[in-house]
Amino acid sequence: MRKLFFIVFIFLTINCAHCAQHQYSEKTYQEHWCKARGGQLEYRLSDKTRVDCLTDKYAVEFDFANKWHECIGQALYYGQKTKRTPACVLIMENGEKDIKYLRRLRYTVYNKKKIPEFKTFTIKPEQIISF
Repeated sequence: MRKLFFIVFIFLTINCAHCAQHQYSEKTYQEHWCKARGGQLEYRLSDKTRVDCLTDKYAVEFDFANKWHECIGQALYYGQKTKRTPACVLIMENGEKDIKYLRRLRYTVYNKKKIPEFKTFTIKPEQIISF
């Protein structure tokens, strides 16, 4: 019993330590941004995947800046499935440190028009308003 308790304690400690790295959860950023644009949160596709925010124009994926590359792939997929322009919202919590990720994303999608239609947005902690 003690071993089980210890394992659960370690797991929860590791999990909470990971969560403490961010000022707000990804979900909080999604809710704020999507609500401000009249979008639908967690729009479910036929294959049971979920678009973070679906608006009239965009299929939007949210990710913390260091996961910029994951954001692109998911946004492209969701855009095709919903017949909307794929979009990424990068969550910029680390100021100048996150700029390099935004540059990488923009280079990948905009350089030499590699992806004809793609939209990027950013959101920062100071843009979050209490609900």
